Amino acid sequence: MSTASATPGRAVGLGLATVALDGTVLDTWYPLPELSSDADDMATEPGTVVVPAGELEPSLVDALGTDEVRGVEVVAIRTVADLTGPPTSAYDVYLRLHLISHRLVPPHGVDLTGLFGLLANVVWTNHGPCPVPEFERVRARLRGRGPVTVYAVDKFPRMVDYVVPTGVRIGDADRVRLGAHLAEGTTVMHEGFVNFNAGTLGASMVEGRISGGVVVGDGSDVGGGASIMGTLSGGGKEVISIGERCLLGANAGIGISLGDDCVVEAGLYVTAGTRVTLDDGAVVKAAELSGRSGLLLRRNSTSGAVEALPRTEGAKVELNEALHQN
Repeated sequence: MSTASATPGRAVGLGLATVALDGTVLDTWYPLPELSSDADDMATEPGTVVVPAGELEPSLVDALGTDEVRGVEVVAIRTVADLTGPPTSAYDVYLRLHLISHRLVPPHGVDLTGLFGLLANVVWTNHGPCPVPEFERVRARLRGRGPVTVYAVDKFPRMVDYVVPTGVRIGDADRVRLGAHLAEGTTVMHEGFVNFNAGTLGASMVEGRISGGVVVGDGSDVGGGASIMGTLSGGGKEVISIGERCLLGANAGIGISLGDDCVVEAGLYVTAGTRVTLDDGAVVKAAELSGRSGLLLRRNSTSGAVEALPRTEGAKVELNEALHQN
């Protein structure tokens, strides 16, 4: 199987799709997606086709068929995605999200342009995905199967319902979306959150919010209640990243990137326009410091000014190794 370091033009997935009776694709599960530069796959026209049940693993065949109670049909499909361009269907989007969560590609490793317009809102329940229209009637019918729990009404499902990466801990599965990238050794605590096309590149502690598009480097700690600005709303265009061995203190936040070995004081929120005083007395916008390494960002407790100081030589952010041997 290909690795994240490869640069293939195609991805291939064989799996199960849940389709509403009006033709709306509610979800698609690809148990073993693959990157491909194989000549046969490159010659195959990109798209999705329904395949015979015999092409599936035998354990998946029983899931096929129409569920009149939910108003859906589960079908076997094969998707070939052209990764040199944006997704063209919901099947294609789901395949790309699986590639990220399976760690076959890193965040930003595939084009996700226009994905919101291709995905439907779905009622995610303990009995499976359901269409939003007429859901109260569906809920009433489902009660015959037992209690009905609605996890969310959203375009994205929980990652763990489709992909469980090795070597990670997730305190609350509701807070990690499909399309998140969690590297080996990552711990996401109960209040942590990781959006799609975002995540960690090494062993990291996530107690705060990793917004869409944000990437956190190896050995870094996103403290409780901390937040990192994403690019999904508000007009933000810059992709924010945190380097290696950084600490974003509790209830802190950033709208700039951090290089390696940086610390942001607890409770301090630094946006691109924040005025920051340097150790030589100069005052600059925080955007000018974006991506620099070895900084301590803090608020002066006397003057209230935000300061950026060089960290003490040899100072380190160290994670608890035992905690991250997942």
